[in-house]
Amino acid sequence: MAEQDETENEEDRQRFADRVLSFAEDAIYWAIAVVLLGGSAALLVAQVNVLLRLGDAPANTIMLDVLDGLLLIFIFVELLYAVRTSLRSHEIVAEPFLIVGILACIKEIVVLSVEAAKLLSNGPEFARAIVAVGVLGGLVLVLAVAIFVLRAQRRGVSDEAAEMADDN
Repeated sequence: MAEQDETENEEDRQRFADRVLSFAEDAIYWAIAVVLLGGSAALLVAQVNVLLRLGDAPANTIMLDVLDGLLLIFIFVELLYAVRTSLRSHEIVAEPFLIVGILACIKEIVVLSVEAAKLLSNGPEFARAIVAVGVLGGLVLVLAVAIFVLRAQRRGVSDEAAEMADDN
């Protein structure tokens, strides 16, 4: 009898610890979400300010800054989606982070492409910029394939589950 009470007490302690840790985990995810949301809003305001200064600088410089900022906002929003998904399912899903990687690569490709155009007369620096763009382009392809594989795997698992349900 005493052994059964001790086992029940241990299970109660484990359930309590699990609830406390789950609450702490959710609180941290919520804090991250608030910071990402605030950062997204601040970046959006900054991009509007850049557009309002359109008359002060060449349009191509401003548009590059705006595009760079908007891609950064997309990264923040995609990370916010990843946090939201983690809060809902209590597991980390890889796909949003792969999308963030693709967005970050595209952001750097845009910036490096513009810089490379300015470095045409400087051979070695231009070559380094072009190699970096090529590596980033390859990374985009690898990340896209990873997303494709994850989605195909998820479809395969859900198809198997549907077949098992039909068999029953």
